[in-house]
Amino acid sequence: MPNLFGPRADVVMRLGMALVGAVICAGGGVLFVYGDPSWAIEQRRYVSQPVMFSHQHHVGKLGLDCRYCHQTVESSDFAGVPAPDTCMGCHAALYTTAPILEPVRAAWRGGAPVAWNRVYRLPDVVHFSHQVHVSAGVACVSCHGRMDEQPLTMQAAPLRMGWCLSCHRHPERALVPMEERFDPRATPGSARNAGARVDRRDILTSCSACHY
Repeated sequence: MPNLFGPRADVVMRLGMALVGAVICAGGGVLFVYGDPSWAIEQRRYVSQPVMFSHQHHVGKLGLDCRYCHQTVESSDFAGVPAPDTCMGCHAALYTTAPILEPVRAAWRGGAPVAWNRVYRLPDVVHFSHQVHVSAGVACVSCHGRMDEQPLTMQAAPLRMGWCLSCHRHPERALVPMEERFDPRATPGSARNAGARVDRRDILTSCSACHY
């Protein structure tokens, strides 16, 4: 039976396969260099909420302290989200008929929480405590970014293990004076905080620090 392919067919096929491989690698490289990997980890994506709450308005314009709404941030692993009673502390008198606030009023009347959608989510194998970090002098802005500039809430940090470890290896970069922890304009890692002293840094990079 005569050969269906000539002597050059093997060479052409190999060159074609090499060209296809080169295109795939080049395309991957372009995506890696010029693409935005943050989209794969939900970073910088705004999360829709039942109420379009604006930190830019409440924190940046009105000057609300983080702890007014996130009342357990200093005493619990979880910062907490505002209950309807917290919202209605102001909105029982302000914007009482605004349609945008009806989910809050309905939750308040029914004695149920507002169904806020979670913005920051860590894997189940990771244990994170707001209390531990806040009591150590870590500023809110170190992880959450400039909340006073966010019209809608987004995930500011990548939350990857490498990001966490970079802070645990150099914690002074995230620290501020204790009285500035909740300042949305705080500047962690500035020159006046460069001398922040952290004992037992080896513990901070131990697996058991976060995985237990």
